[in-house]
Amino acid sequence: MSFTQFSFDARIEAGIKDIGFTEPTPIQTQAIPHVLAESDLLGLAQTGTGKTAAFMLPILQRLTRGPLRQVRALIVAPTRELAEQIHQTAVDLGKYTKVRSTTVYGGVGKKAQIDALRHGVEIVVACPGRLLDLAGERHIDLSKVEVLVLDEADRMCDMGFLPDIRRILKLVPNREQTLFFSATMPDDIRELADDILDDPVTVQIGMIAPAKTVSHALYPVPQGMKKELLFTMLDEMATGRVLVFTRTKRRARFLARDLDKKGFKAEALQGNMSQNRRQKAMDGFRSGKYDILVATDIAARGIDVAEISHVINFDMPDTVDAYTHRIGRTGRAAEEGDAFTFATDEDAAMVRDIERVLKMRLERRRWPDFDYGSFDPEKALRPAQNTRPEPTSKPHGNYSRRSGEKREPNRRRRGGRGRSRGGSSS
Repeated sequence: MSFTQFSFDARIEAGIKDIGFTEPTPIQTQAIPHVLAESDLLGLAQTGTGKTAAFMLPILQRLTRGPLRQVRALIVAPTRELAEQIHQTAVDLGKYTKVRSTTVYGGVGKKAQIDALRHGVEIVVACPGRLLDLAGERHIDLSKVEVLVLDEADRMCDMGFLPDIRRILKLVPNREQTLFFSATMPDDIRELADDILDDPVTVQIGMIAPAKTVSHALYPVPQGMKKELLFTMLDEMATGRVLVFTRTKRRARFLARDLDKKGFKAEALQGNMSQNRRQKAMDGFRSGKYDILVATDIAARGIDVAEISHVINFDMPDTVDAYTHRIGRTGRAAEEGDAFTFATDEDAAMVRDIERVLKMRLERRRWPDFDYGSFDPEKALRPAQNTRPEPTSKPHGNYSRRSGEKREPNRRRRGGRGRSRGGSSS
């Protein structure tokens, strides 16, 4: 199966070839025909499934016909990083067309955004707050928008944008098609989708369950030992790029600083950073300037970086959905990835919730030779009485879980000192 089945304009096919896409992902295969047919669509899909191209390719196809230099497609996203990612996809796939795209979001000056709108664009990728500001100041005309996309609608509602979304809907009264994407469907999201979609087609890909190429493990540890355990693990195991999640912006900032002092190439990504610093952190992580990115949940939204070998939950997430979002950053494109979670006794209830949704017991481990003092990881986080254990997987680190044979890591850190040790099971 290839993209030729969709009969895209030759200029779009050239963009697809340049970007290196060969076979469509499941959500692209299912969604693209319906979007091309101009149906409303409800897409239930997590980050990393290819949903951006699933809506961008049909939008570009639509925009190759009809007037230019007026806003005909509006894509609303929760964060600046995701908006930039979507915009870059539009630029890359539409490079041989005359279609122009721009981003609109806060945290940076308005002038460049206003200038881009004044020169004329067909696609605007926007965060809600700045979009409403510019619309209120009459710098953007949304009356000719034909296609509205709400991407990661659940996260926008989590961030308090639901009233802004309803205001935006009133600014696009003449839209012909609405595309609604969400990883989860809580009641407020279901109500919003029911209100704005007209006889939608529903496409569901990878709902809740994380990629099968991701291996999970819990590392029970007291709160005060987390940092030393993280330093030890990163020092001793072979890794590619590592994404570390913390619960607070302050902890992300200080943990990145402490990692840097220990000689690791680390940077923070959290909401209090300026847009320029956030972009530099993302670019540095993509390019390999930083091996480790320490992020909060909201700041990490929109991260699309290849070859993340490990996601480490330094702090347990607040919800099961947050857990699946976090670990969805690794194990992409059929590559294997590891998700390690540090868990204290206070996290036992959340561990049980995650296991219930994943329908599997998360393997408990202790890190070899790490001094836990009087704490016994084997006695921590006992599984619920009715939890059925899953078969124990092969060791992590520098091994293939399919064959048990050693595989080369993407990169060894700190002058080759890394040893591949995934820890012992409990």
